Amino acid sequence: MGTLRTLSVALAPPLCVACRRGCEADEIACGRCRRQLGELEPLSGRGPQGVDSAWSSAPHEGPARELVVALKFRRLLPAAELMAERIACLAPASTLSGVLVPIPTARGRALGRGFDPAAVLADALAARTAIRVEPCLERRGRGRQVGRRRAERLSRPPRFRVRGEAPASAVVLDDVLTTGATVSAAARALREAGAVRVVAVGFCRRL
Repeated sequence: MGTLRTLSVALAPPLCVACRRGCEADEIACGRCRRQLGELEPLSGRGPQGVDSAWSSAPHEGPARELVVALKFRRLLPAAELMAERIACLAPASTLSGVLVPIPTARGRALGRGFDPAAVLADALAARTAIRVEPCLERRGRGRQVGRRRAERLSRPPRFRVRGEAPASAVVLDDVLTTGATVSAAARALREAGAVRVVAVGFCRRL
């Protein structure tokens, strides 16, 4: 089996999930993309309305942007492993203190993809940390934010409700933080359901 595996890798080497060039066997991303990703600085600061603070592992550019594309639009689930690895390594312990609450995507988008990117990312992050995942948010309506202009995102944010009781300290997770409209709507629903602290975490942030 070892010889067959070596031959198959030689004939069809694995591809980097970010740039789609060849990479080492058993690697998710090539060395070039890993180096470029390592050069990107995390972003932190005050969160949007309703959020105590916001943190993301990188700006939405270069290999960070390509990893999001790989997960959301090319359906390459291994990309979530690299994204979660970076968050787990770089996020301050205080930021990840609480219960991880993934922000659900629009139902139609999740059905079309066959998975929810934020949920996959949350599970991968939980596997690397002691944080617990509680998928208590439910998205209402069929609206989507992708493709909308900034003003429209802010004026027509998605609506959420909480199933059951919200965790007292919630770490809302999304692959990309953009205008903050989605995070604010999620935070509002969580606080109405009993959350005292809400922190936003994203793999990357669109400036």
